[in-house]
Amino acid sequence: MNEQDSVADPYAALRHRDFRWFLGASMIATISGELQAVAVGWELYDRTGSALDLGLVGLAQVLPVLVLALPAGQVSDRYPRKHVFMMTLLAQVVASLGLAAVSAARGPVWLVYACLVLVGSATAFSLPARWAILPQLVPRADFANAVAWRSSGWQVAAVAGPALGGMALGAFGGAARVYLLDALGSLLAFGCVATVRGGTRAESTGPVTLDTLLAGVRFVRRTELILATITLDMFAVLLGGATALLPVFAKEILRVGPGGLGWLRAAPAIGAACMALTLAHRPPFRRAGRALVVAVIGFGLATIVFGLSRNVGLSFVMLFLTGALDNISVVVRSTLVQVLTPDAMRGRVSAVNSIFISMSNELGGFESGVAARFLGAVPAVVLGGVGTIVVVLAVVAIWPSVWRLGALAPPGTTPEHEAEPPLWAAPTRELEVEGRP
Repeated sequence: MNEQDSVADPYAALRHRDFRWFLGASMIATISGELQAVAVGWELYDRTGSALDLGLVGLAQVLPVLVLALPAGQVSDRYPRKHVFMMTLLAQVVASLGLAAVSAARGPVWLVYACLVLVGSATAFSLPARWAILPQLVPRADFANAVAWRSSGWQVAAVAGPALGGMALGAFGGAARVYLLDALGSLLAFGCVATVRGGTRAESTGPVTLDTLLAGVRFVRRTELILATITLDMFAVLLGGATALLPVFAKEILRVGPGGLGWLRAAPAIGAACMALTLAHRPPFRRAGRALVVAVIGFGLATIVFGLSRNVGLSFVMLFLTGALDNISVVVRSTLVQVLTPDAMRGRVSAVNSIFISMSNELGGFESGVAARFLGAVPAVVLGGVGTIVVVLAVVAIWPSVWRLGALAPPGTTPEHEAEPPLWAAPTRELEVEGRP
């Protein structure tokens, strides 16, 4: 099979044994994490009745990422990424067993947060390793296909995880056994990664210096399109995310119980999965920048409607739309980061990207909890949606190149008669990589 045939093959990446095991491990790990998130949110709110305590869940997990992300990126470039991923899965097992013990004994709430700090520490090292390992598992010709399958696999797992978490909570009558199920899933993912033969080489062998540690930061700062798109995604989700407050809506506003909470948490992932499937069967965006801006504005509007809704069907649809529209942002950002980053720096650049993502998700959960504590859950979500729209307008004003971003297609694949220039022709700063080994 020549390179052209491989690229045209929609199952090219799945024909590689290592990638299949890695994809399975990633999906199982994601499902396990979602089980844990559903159980933690429901149990904490059931025990404390405090929206602020739900916000602290995000803070406990994001602080380790902010502190450890840059060293973790260096580790992923200097040591076998497979081994780094495996060690983080073992840390997840320990954290899940700790949560199970605290839940069964009705231990102090601060011990729950201590376990979540361990989860956040594992995540800090896991994300760069998982994102950067792909070039070592598939040929270069199949790399784009592998990214697409990894994204689709994550979406499927993110749909299944919350739904399974809600059903498990209802079936087990408490969170302790859900945490044990989460630990079992992490162990299973560990076994899948252990069978992978690739991902055992180090990309960077130069000396460890402050210069190399910060190389990923400088690369992102000097690559305007990456900086602008990840900044837009971070602030939009940070302000507009309603996930952390879903236990409040499920229990007090929509009154749907733990099973309903699982489906509400799954709704954004279902929307994202449907959008990913739609985009996979359509040509690349010809005007990616405009699609991105419109999608994030739509994300903010859907968040506002969700906050005001008292109908569970409408609430589900709005959460579905937030996931579908957010997936457009994910596609644009992931394409830029994966293609514009040199292999030897993928760990460090992925670490910077993980900081932005964690700040948008976990820190966004903390922001939502604090806002709900002082304003109430509904005003917090509605004002967050308004803030998302304001952020979009600000980003476009600061980086006009985002709006002018053209086709998401590699060099040479965009017809000369296209009305918009390809993505690669959009204005950027010099792609100089300081500190690259």
